[in-house]
Amino acid sequence: MAAHLPRILQAVGASLAVAVGVGALVGPAQVAGRIFEFSVLRKVHPLLSARLAALAHPLGAAILLTAGASMAPVFALLHGAGNGILTIAMGTLPLVLFGSRGYGARQGWIMMPARCVQALAPLLFGLALDGWGAASLWLSAALGLCAFGALMLLRAPASPSPALAPARPDTARGCGR
Repeated sequence: MAAHLPRILQAVGASLAVAVGVGALVGPAQVAGRIFEFSVLRKVHPLLSARLAALAHPLGAAILLTAGASMAPVFALLHGAGNGILTIAMGTLPLVLFGSRGYGARQGWIMMPARCVQALAPLLFGLALDGWGAASLWLSAALGLCAFGALMLLRAPASPSPALAPARPDTARGCGR
């Protein structure tokens, strides 16, 4: 999205100067999203944080596409904040759902397809933008809604199973009582 943001904003009617200025809001919004995650959302289950993060871009895209260029800052702030929260949720959610055993390997398997798609995304979204203009945001919004739907199918475990729970520090090194 970052590579195409000025072009998307211009497609909805923003000038180049406005598009560049609004694009500069994404980074601070990511930081604000992480601060919000650390301060407010840390009190809720990471699954809720991930769901909110997945909804932020589609909500921003819908606002931008229906209200026009005047809502470009709202889009940038929602997109950036959702992206910032998502970076934390991608690390904490698997830990909470599966426990710490094999966390690194599990993260590798989870993230491998995401990284492959992420590598192709600028090209594919650029082609969509060439063909559909600003309406290509509906595609990215639909993908965000699919992620939200997948997250809605997940249920938080009532309590971690002993096999998935983190090892206790006093028994992890064989230091029994």
